[in-house]
Amino acid sequence: MSDTNSLLVDATTRIFQDLCDPQTINATKDDGWKVELWTALEEAGLSLAWVPEESGGSGASLADGFDVLAVSGRFAVPVPLAETLVAGWLLASAGLKCPVGAMTVAPSRLRDRINIGDDGKLSGRALGIAFASSVETLVVLAKRNGENHVVLVATKDCTILGAPGLAGDGRDAVTFDGVVPIGIGPLAQGLSSNSLALMGAAARAVQIGGGLQAILTLATDYAQERVAFGKPISKFQAVQHNLAKLAGETAAAVAAASSAADTIQTMDTFNDSVFFETAAAKIRAGEAAGQGAAIAHQVYGAIGFTEEHILHRFTQRLWGWRDDFGNESEWAVQLGEFVAKGGADDLWPLLASR
Repeated sequence: MSDTNSLLVDATTRIFQDLCDPQTINATKDDGWKVELWTALEEAGLSLAWVPEESGGSGASLADGFDVLAVSGRFAVPVPLAETLVAGWLLASAGLKCPVGAMTVAPSRLRDRINIGDDGKLSGRALGIAFASSVETLVVLAKRNGENHVVLVATKDCTILGAPGLAGDGRDAVTFDGVVPIGIGPLAQGLSSNSLALMGAAARAVQIGGGLQAILTLATDYAQERVAFGKPISKFQAVQHNLAKLAGETAAAVAAASSAADTIQTMDTFNDSVFFETAAAKIRAGEAAGQGAAIAHQVYGAIGFTEEHILHRFTQRLWGWRDDFGNESEWAVQLGEFVAKGGADDLWPLLASR
């Protein structure tokens, strides 16, 4: 990690420690703290980190943005930081100006499609859109005459059916029929119709890795403090085995997500390497989210599910992030088809080159 990157991570961590401490916000009865947090993120240039300076952003590297997302995962951040980062990246790729404030992106499910008609209006529906009910603008990847376009729309012009999602952050259904775009531009060369899904999947994998690191620390500390039968439960072999397995799942998720982020950073286009690394990372991170959350709740017992405890803030978001931008089953199908298309002779060189 470079000195500049380390400073960025430290600054991001301080913002979340001061304004998004999970224990503090878990006890808060309203969402007023979100305004202060978002203001701090914007003033630090974190929300538009992937937008060039000439377009009003911070001009940070993709690696910097992914590191910010890893920190956000460690705090189970319940604001659309990842969505706004990806939205800004998508707008910048099409040469569109970024609006002020939080944004989200669509589609976030691999099977959803949005089209642009000859009259310039949108049609289609997207499910599971994070924070759609709480932001003013939405960035859409849509097709017009077979070509990919980036479209900026106002959420007030869409029909939104709100749904809380597992963590209560919102996973809304958005209908775009008849919506007139605020701005529209062709997707940049080197990107394709699956670029949004891949970028979103990489972002979620990185956040899952950060979230798993947090619950590993929580579970380990609790096991050392909780006494049963006269000794800390961390002394029991079964608990030690579970904590070791949680550490292994965390390490695997972080390694896979970091590899995908590094590949995206170093490649000029979203090529086969980006697809392979990102699909594998989303699959492995999703599996780790399921296994890791289960182990953490086993260590804590019933108290981890209560509203008073912070563990559920992490595990519910891990489960939600697991499904965003394709779950492991959907990516496994695509990855299997990709490997099968290459044939047996290409499989080992593909694996050995990682």
